[in-house]
Order: sequence, then C-alpha cells, then structure tokens
Amino acid sequence: MGSGWVYSVVVSTDHRGMRISDAEREQVVAQLNTAVSEGRLTLAEFEERVDGVLRSRTFGEIEPYVSDLPVQQYKAPDFKEIRNRTSSLKRHGRWTVPRRLSISTQVGSVKLDFTEAIFGTNVVDIVLEAQSSSVELILPAGSTADLDGVDAHASNVRSRVEPSGQGITFHISGAVKSSNVKVRYQRKFWRWRW
Repeated sequence: MGSGWVYSVVVSTDHRGMRISDAEREQVVAQLNTAVSEGRLTLAEFEERVDGVLRSRTFGEIEPYVSDLPVQQYKAPDFKEIRNRTSSLKRHGRWTVPRRLSISTQVGSVKLDFTEAIFGTNVVDIVLEAQSSSVELILPAGSTADLDGVDAHASNVRSRVEPSGQGITFHISGAVKSSNVKVRYQRKFWRWRW
C-alpha cells in the first residue's frame, strides 16, 4: 500500500502547524522507502530523511523531506457498507476509509480502529443502524466527532473525543436501539495501544 496514501495532506498549508501522529510519520517513511525502490533517493539520502521525519513534530517540519518527490494522490471510495449479524466484526491497522460509511449491526459488535487508516477526505460521514449491539469507533488523535445526528432509543451513546477544529471530522448519525455506542481516541500505556 506504500504509494497509495494521501500525500497532499503533508503539503497542505492548512495543516503545516498541526502535529503529526505516529501513524502519519510511518506513512511518510513508507513514501520515502518507495522513493528509494524507484531510484529517486540514494540509501544515504533515505537514512538522512528518515531521521529527520522521525524527529519532526508537525506536518510543516516534514515537508522539506518530501517536497522534491512526486505528489501521489489517493482517491478513497465514496461509499462502503458494513453489515453485521450476531457476530463480532473488527477492523484495524491500515485500511481505506470511504467518504461515507454505513454500519448496520444486529445483536453483534463492531469495532473500527481509524488510528492507522488511510483517508482521502477530511470529512467522514458515518450512518449507524444498530439494534441490541455494541459499536466502538477509535479515532485518530486530533480528529473531531459530531454525534448530534444519532437517534438513540434505550441506548448508551458516549463520546470521549475533544473538539479540536483540526484533523478528520466524523459526522455520525443514524438510529441505535438497545445498544452501546462509544467514540474515543486510542488509549496508550507505555508500549501498549488499544
């Protein structure tokens, strides 16, 4: 998936001051690795740039290490539907997030971890249809979630996400009945992530 990530967010002037996450740093390193395999960088240049990327804190600090490489665009799918019945469904690691995501679950559990996901847009619309189920959404650091569109009946809907005005915005709507919905950031303790 090395050449498929969204490079344009790195050079966007709107994001230069925003802090970069570990997952986004890894994506830049993967981009540099691809540049080496294509013969665009020498091994010495690669090592020097990787060292700089790993020390960088913001998108603006990373830009000099990739600005002379070709811009690679990635187009995320527009829509995806996830259906779950009496099962446990989990998605984590690197996966492509569509602009609109429909999650339908009955008597099951759905856990979607977006922390290392690849986004083609800064806004993701999620429509929930949950009955007697649990839904857990783990968002990337700096992202924002809007749950005002969720119609809850005999359900527990919780968000532990702080509005930041930066990063990915998740608009969450739909209807949940006798279900638990939790939206949060990734938890960290020493080397563990969950």
